[in-house]
Amino acid sequence: MNEISAIPQGEQDGAKSDDEAGTLPHHIEAEQQLLGAILTNNDVYDRVAQIIKPEHFYEPVHARIFEISANRISKNALASPVTLKAFMEDDDGLKELGGPAYLARIAGAAISSFAARDYAQMIYDLAVRRELIRLGGDISAKAAKVEATSEPMDQIVEAEQSLYKLAEQGQATTGFVSFLSAVTDAVQVANAAYMRDGGLAGVSTGLIDLDKKLGGLHRSDLLILAGRPSMGKTSLATNIAFNIAKAYKKGTLPDGSEGAIEGGVVGFYSLEMSSEQLAARILSEASEVPSEQIRRGDMTEGEFRRFVDAAKALESCPLYIDDTAAIPIAQLAARARRLKREKGLDVLIVDYLQLVRGTAENRVQEIGEISMGLKAIAKELQIPVIALSQLSRQVESRDDKRPQLSDLRESGSIEQDADVVMFVYREEYYAEREKPGEDNLEAMAAWQERMERLYGKAEVVIGKQRHGPIGNVELSFEGRFTRFGNLVQPWQQGDDQGF
Repeated sequence: MNEISAIPQGEQDGAKSDDEAGTLPHHIEAEQQLLGAILTNNDVYDRVAQIIKPEHFYEPVHARIFEISANRISKNALASPVTLKAFMEDDDGLKELGGPAYLARIAGAAISSFAARDYAQMIYDLAVRRELIRLGGDISAKAAKVEATSEPMDQIVEAEQSLYKLAEQGQATTGFVSFLSAVTDAVQVANAAYMRDGGLAGVSTGLIDLDKKLGGLHRSDLLILAGRPSMGKTSLATNIAFNIAKAYKKGTLPDGSEGAIEGGVVGFYSLEMSSEQLAARILSEASEVPSEQIRRGDMTEGEFRRFVDAAKALESCPLYIDDTAAIPIAQLAARARRLKREKGLDVLIVDYLQLVRGTAENRVQEIGEISMGLKAIAKELQIPVIALSQLSRQVESRDDKRPQLSDLRESGSIEQDADVVMFVYREEYYAEREKPGEDNLEAMAAWQERMERLYGKAEVVIGKQRHGPIGNVELSFEGRFTRFGNLVQPWQQGDDQGF
């Protein structure tokens, strides 16, 4: 009983009826001593509550002792051998271990409160090992059972989901941190921005005016990029993804770890378009060959050569695309964690939010679950997450088609969880559809003048920003290449800083 053992612990394991229980890793004495520490000093519970739960104990009686103690402590009631005796006098498992006297014995074997977290972590780690053994057995049993309705690929997906679900558990929260610690982190972020060219605190989008307004893409932020169909939100997202991946440079970060010192590794969930279609859009921008010509294969020799050269140049670009349709939010999070672990991950883009699946039956609650899940990914992985979103049709019924926060579909949860909400707006798109009749010369002249003023221009309307101003950012838009760019202002003519 004094060491981690795969052998049953005599009468203390008498409650185990499973023949395989003896092969599972466990540490009865660690469980006893941790419970003893909690029963003699209830403050210990607060130190370990984020690490272990009742189900992590190997001995079922210990799980019940922990659960009853937790319930009493959470109600500001005392949990001790005397108070627990009333709740467990009729517990058959406790009777086998000696009855209420057993509670007094484990209290007498209590460890120091300083060691409580280490013991709790040990108990949790052993519980994870037992769960891995159980999952391995389930996977093996299902694989051995050949059934027409059970496809091997489905079993692989199911096994992967079970493993990632297990990996998500037990991640202890940081709890409260001192103001000094928070201030130190804030100063480090400000110093990084001060030392970086352009003074950006976050990852550059490659669009100068947008960067000035946002300060770059900040870690832990959820950014919503919304727009009506044909406004170009996917194009803007792919442009930003391409700009970030193209600028990627690896180096030593201020904390001494390896990471992106410029640009970054980009993960792109393309739930609407296939990876080939998305790649074609990016190649269209890079090679300056219209995307519809790429689709048809209608290219001159020079255009095709530019297309191939662009493809070769982008082979090493750290841009990873997942085009799984209707992906569940939990699986989306698990794959993002895996990408960060295997390749690194600096920016995550989801196109688009309404195509992700949640678990709630109510649509509004499902969208709330998804937006909260995306925000949680941003905070956990310490990366900016850009999620595209559709706008409701009420935009089309207004004279002023410029979108606003209330136009977001299921806007309550999205608007609440987002740190930044941006709208893509191209007035040129709506103006084209308002062309007057040929016989109305005056109206035609006014329309042509308006079209000249709007040609090749787009706006990003920043409707919400937690740590910066709201307002409009003007961009250039080349529809042939589905490319947004920096717009040269009148006072910048003759200056090449716009491109």
